[in-house]
Amino acid sequence: MKNHRSFVNSPHAIICFVGLFSFSQVFSAATEQKILLSSFDPQVKELISKMTIDEKIGQMTQPELRPLMKNIKDIRKYFIGSVLSGGDSDPKEGNGLTAWTDCFDRIQTEALKTRLAIPVLYGIDAVHGHSNVLGAVIFPHNIGLGCTRDSALVEKIGRITATEVRATGMQWTFAPCVTVPQDIRWGRTYEGFSENPELVASLGKAAVQGLQGSDLSDPLSLLACAKHYAGDGGTSAGTGNRAVGGIKNEGTVWLDQGDTKLDEETLAGYTSPAISQP
Repeated sequence: MKNHRSFVNSPHAIICFVGLFSFSQVFSAATEQKILLSSFDPQVKELISKMTIDEKIGQMTQPELRPLMKNIKDIRKYFIGSVLSGGDSDPKEGNGLTAWTDCFDRIQTEALKTRLAIPVLYGIDAVHGHSNVLGAVIFPHNIGLGCTRDSALVEKIGRITATEVRATGMQWTFAPCVTVPQDIRWGRTYEGFSENPELVASLGKAAVQGLQGSDLSDPLSLLACAKHYAGDGGTSAGTGNRAVGGIKNEGTVWLDQGDTKLDEETLAGYTSPAISQP
C-alpha cells in the first residue's frame, strides 16, 4: 500500500490545521488533556513570516476537486492550501480505492512542489462513513444513531470512518453534524442526532473523539469539523424560498434550506451544549 500519511508530521503541515476547529482547544480522548492551539503559534508564525501575499491568499483558498483537476498545476500557480470533495465530488477515474488514493497523491505532489512545500489539507464529506469510496462501510444517518443513545457506538463508528478515510490520504472530514432539529418538516432533520441539545452534545463529542482519536499526530487521526452553524436545525418551515434562474418563486419551498428565527436567549439554550464541547 502506498504511504499517504508521512507528510502529516511535517512542520509545514501545522499551518493547515490552524483555524479549522469550531473548538478553541484540541481534545485528547485518552487523557482528557487539552492542548491549546496557541502552543503551535511559534511554528505557524515562523512559516507565515516567509509567505508572500499571494501564498497567504492561496492557503486560504479551497477549490472543489472536479474543477481543480482540469488543470492540476493551478495548485502550484495559486499556492492552493485546501481541497474539497462534497457528496458527489469524485475522481474522474472512478470511486474505487485506487482512484481516490492516486488522486490524493497527484494533488499532494503538486503542492509539495511549491516554494514552501506546504501540503494540501484535503476535506471530504465522510458524514456517515467514507461513503464516496466503493467498498467503504456505510453507517446510519445521525437520526438513527441518536435513537441508540449509545456514545460508545458513535465513537467506534468515528474510529472506523477515520481509518478508512486516512487509507485514501485525506486528513479532514466535514463531520460530525451537530444540528439540533426542532421541526421535523425541515428536510435535513435526518442529519441531527436528536432535538435534545444535551443528547446532541453527548453524541457529537463521542463522534469527534472517534474521528480524531487520542492524538492528532497519529497517522490514523482524522480532523473533525463540527457543523454547520449556530442555529442549525432551528429552521422555520416555509422560509426556504429562493430565486431560481434569477426569479424568486414564492410558491416553491426548499425543504433543505430556510431561516432560523430565534431570540438570543432561546438560541443559546438549545445550541450551546452541542457547540461548546471541548
